[in-house]
Amino acid sequence: MIEKSSEQTCENSSERSCCCGTRHKKRTEEEQKALLTRLRRIEGQIRGLEKMVENDAYCPDILVQSSAATSALNSFNKVLLGCHIRSCVAEDIRSGKDETVDELCELLQRLMK
Repeated sequence: MIEKSSEQTCENSSERSCCCGTRHKKRTEEEQKALLTRLRRIEGQIRGLEKMVENDAYCPDILVQSSAATSALNSFNKVLLGCHIRSCVAEDIRSGKDETVDELCELLQRLMK
């Protein structure tokens, strides 16, 4: 017999872990909008790169645009990492979940390859 509380679905979960084992983060509407705006701008830069290649643009011009897209994605990562540290990590540390620091260290190692 399944208890009522274990019937929670991913869509209804405000926790970082849900019934299926995936993790979620409930963001404010403002935070979500800002992140999506950045991603859409990056998506536009990538589409611009595709058109440059299709139109046989000069290699250095494509490389400059590619570098701009890379910088924009790195900027997105910095903003998202800052949000994660200020919310999830700080909250877990306050509640005594010290393993979060290890998780953050692993994340930073992966990001800095």
